[in-house]
Amino acid sequence: MAENQDVVTLLKEQHTRIRTLMDEVASTRGEERRHLFQDLVRLLAVHETAEEEVVHPFARKNVEGGEAVVDDRVSEEEKAKKVLLNLEKMDTESPEFLDKFAALRQDVLAHAEAEERYEFAHLHKHAERATLENLARAVKAAEAVAPTHPHPGTDTATKNMAVGPIASVIDRTRDAIRAAKGDR
Repeated sequence: MAENQDVVTLLKEQHTRIRTLMDEVASTRGEERRHLFQDLVRLLAVHETAEEEVVHPFARKNVEGGEAVVDDRVSEEEKAKKVLLNLEKMDTESPEFLDKFAALRQDVLAHAEAEERYEFAHLHKHAERATLENLARAVKAAEAVAPTHPHPGTDTATKNMAVGPIASVIDRTRDAIRAAKGDR
């Protein structure tokens, strides 16, 4: 991350990475698809957790109509978490996975576009540069300790703070065991 990067730029860059990973998951096969999907799950999990802990609370208080905008985004995020949780249990080569992944992809892309249009644009317009830079640092800090897998029901900063640390330790331990087995 650039030293003085603002939160909107940071999150838009992550949205670009999410789009790229989704394209790669859709266009690959076998072990490569499975590994790319695991990378995507991790990125989505930490990204959404940080938004829920840092960005959404700020937007609720500081963006005109922020409550409604954030409520819509949180609803979309919860739906995606449930689908991701289900997809993680599937064979990435199965037709069912491919169908559900295609639907998730469409929903996630629409969600990212809505965030950028209705939430991020207002942040850029109404928050001072220093505030946006501080929010970027807070997002990176939240991501560093966020769970690496989806946990439906942890859709607010308070719920993430209560459940997140335990979920993060469990997720990161599970990830380390997978990596040690060569299963990424």
